[in-house]
Amino acid sequence: MDPTHRGPEEYGRDNGGFGEGPGRRRPARDQLSPEPGQPTPQARVVRLISGDYLLTVNPIDGSEVELCPPGERPGPPARRTATGRADRERATAPPVPPGPPAPQLPLLERAQERERLVRLLARGRSVRLTGPAGSGRTALLDAVAADCADLAPDGVVRLSGYRRNATELLYGLFEAVHDAPLHRPDRTQLLDRVRSIGAVVLLDDLEFGGAALEELLDATPECAFLFATVPDVAAPTTDSHLEEVFLAGLGRGAAVELLERAVERPLTDEEANWAGDLWFESEGLPLRFVQAAALLRQRDRLRTDPEAYGEYGAPPEDAPFGHDQAVDGVHIPLPSLGEGAAPAALLASRLSGAARDTLRFAVALGGEVPHQAHLPALIGDTHADAALGELAGCGLLSPAGARYRLAAGVVTQLEAAGYGEDASERARTAAQHYAWWAGHPSVTPERVAAEGDAVVAAMAQLVPGDGAGQTSVAVLLARSATPAFAAGLHWGAWEKALRIGQEAARIAGEVAEEAYFHHELGVLALLSGNPDRARAELETSIGMRGALADKSGAVAGRRALALVADRSGGPLPVVLTPPGDELPVPRAEEQTAPIVGAKPSVTQTLSRPYGDATAVISRQSAPAAGRNAKGGRFSVLAGARRNLVATAAGVLLTGVLGTVVALGLTSGDDDVQGNQDVTTEQSQSPQDGEDEVPADSPADGSTPAGTGSGSGSATPGPSSSEITPSGSGTPSADPTGPSDSPSSETSSSSRPPSHRPTKSPTPTKSTKPTKSPSPTDTPTETESPTPTDTATEPEPSSPDTSDSANGPSSSFSSPSAAASADGGPAVA
Repeated sequence: MDPTHRGPEEYGRDNGGFGEGPGRRRPARDQLSPEPGQPTPQARVVRLISGDYLLTVNPIDGSEVELCPPGERPGPPARRTATGRADRERATAPPVPPGPPAPQLPLLERAQERERLVRLLARGRSVRLTGPAGSGRTALLDAVAADCADLAPDGVVRLSGYRRNATELLYGLFEAVHDAPLHRPDRTQLLDRVRSIGAVVLLDDLEFGGAALEELLDATPECAFLFATVPDVAAPTTDSHLEEVFLAGLGRGAAVELLERAVERPLTDEEANWAGDLWFESEGLPLRFVQAAALLRQRDRLRTDPEAYGEYGAPPEDAPFGHDQAVDGVHIPLPSLGEGAAPAALLASRLSGAARDTLRFAVALGGEVPHQAHLPALIGDTHADAALGELAGCGLLSPAGARYRLAAGVVTQLEAAGYGEDASERARTAAQHYAWWAGHPSVTPERVAAEGDAVVAAMAQLVPGDGAGQTSVAVLLARSATPAFAAGLHWGAWEKALRIGQEAARIAGEVAEEAYFHHELGVLALLSGNPDRARAELETSIGMRGALADKSGAVAGRRALALVADRSGGPLPVVLTPPGDELPVPRAEEQTAPIVGAKPSVTQTLSRPYGDATAVISRQSAPAAGRNAKGGRFSVLAGARRNLVATAAGVLLTGVLGTVVALGLTSGDDDVQGNQDVTTEQSQSPQDGEDEVPADSPADGSTPAGTGSGSGSATPGPSSSEITPSGSGTPSADPTGPSDSPSSETSSSSRPPSHRPTKSPTPTKSTKPTKSPSPTDTPTETESPTPTDTATEPEPSSPDTSDSANGPSSSFSSPSAAASADGGPAVA
């Protein structure tokens, strides 16, 4: 062998033939760890639709929920065809155990019950089949399903009620009839869909009755149900229309015949007598005779091959008493009557080591048997998957939906035999395995959902855990499995796993994981139509993530909480306000008092160029607390309306002032020709601190400008005070009329103007108390102004008469007192 290239040198094609050249090594099928530089497997993100919501299952920060966009809403789901229903039934059936096939046992002494059930179902009646555990209810349902295959348009639907409530069964019925991948309707849509389903529904292991059962029947009026349950389950209501059929045990002759069929040989007299005693002890339950047949087969193998169950030719450690004498022809006694009535411990003692380890795991998981694909990893034996066939052949397993669980009474019998001593350690081993498996990217959510009961059972056995690290393992498993349950539409297991994980995280002190579970519970409550619980869970999650400075998680929680608040408050009403109508703006002291809007011109200024009406969106989730109520949505709306009105007023004022300035500049060029040097004079009020201030003199050679009546004449108003010119920007008391004097000129004592004088006179700005100034129509010009020495105080006259005050253009001989700003008497 080549020391450099380890491989064959003579044979095979690995070396290129005849030992020439180095051989190529075949790569391993699975790499145990990723090589450096290779990307790690990404988290599995699934998007599905639940009612009106679009759910994005995010295993990192938590699931995100939003309103489903209109373009992504699914149409009506399509119904499955007969071929599709058959394919689904094969996919959801329990897997066939490996090993030789078990003998097909006949249905004995059940012909009368079978005919009655088929007759009632054909008439559309629903039936409740009640029988003790192990009475053959499942076998009878299989026979009835074959007889009713063509009775209903949607065929026969098989459901398992083991650990299922009415809502989960309705969703199971919807999924069995409709082909709707990644779509889970809400409650209203679900009831609409199942109401039109016409099928014969065979429901095994029903665990509820009373009002919940009536709710299930009322939701599916076109279906005929056959419920199989035990007597311990609650009975239907007194006014229920269910037919009752009771299933008893087999007779002695039928029991002995069943035992012979299962053993596949005639019974000896001793075995027949033993079977008679067993029939009396077990009340004729078929399950006991199937297990008794397994005891007889084991006894036959021990008599012929005493080392059949040993390894490497050695006898088993727990071989029954009298094992060595069997070789010498000593008769092996039959099991005792007690062992025949409770045969689980004796049967398990004669099984292989892998089968016994499987039973220990099943006892640790509360009776849930892991799928046969997990047994090699759990037990550490590559051939451990064959153990499932051994257990099924002994009658220790019972089908439950798409999996197996221990048969009735087996868990109690095995615990008494010591199979539950290391239950906590085995539950922890199973939880660690499931945590790795459920989080692997290659495992589909449907596979995890099918194993949901075993996964939830592994978590439940660890909480509250007394061992070191048990709760942490439960948190890890819940963290890995809950996204798969959500994506696989197994929301019953999703809720159970979230609650167990939240409790485990609280006990273990893992705040970040506890916040994640609270977030997921809030999302689940929102999708289930419970906004109050959703709000409480999301607020708790946001608070925890805020304390941990988890920004991304807190953002996801706030988005979900905002959606909860939006949906719980109802739809947002849209109010269209046409221009010119009242715009209700609440004040600070009385928020509900409307304020009348401005003139239509103001509204036209604020309206859009295309004339669209302004849409005011208001949200009201509850009646107002009062007219003076503070806070809430009304305060936010009031602030928005106040800001809108204030902005509109500012825009209006700016536009009006700009218009006035533009008109003044334009009219000044037309009215005054050749007069470019104009001095604007202002009067001073006694409130400025000075009684008399000399006016400025015009420049030499200047010609007194002819001014309009608005800027040069002082029009007396209703008050007795002296009127000041309006050149300073102070509005006059009343609009001025045209001037009677052709040579009107401003005459008043004024201080130097605080702003630069304008080059050209402007028309009078008449301002009303409504603060809506508008220029006068035509300003009055003076053709030949004549200056005078003294200022003449105008006589009180009507508002339409304007008296002029003439004075020298260079200086005034006597000062004049300006009228006070508040309308008081003038001071000379």
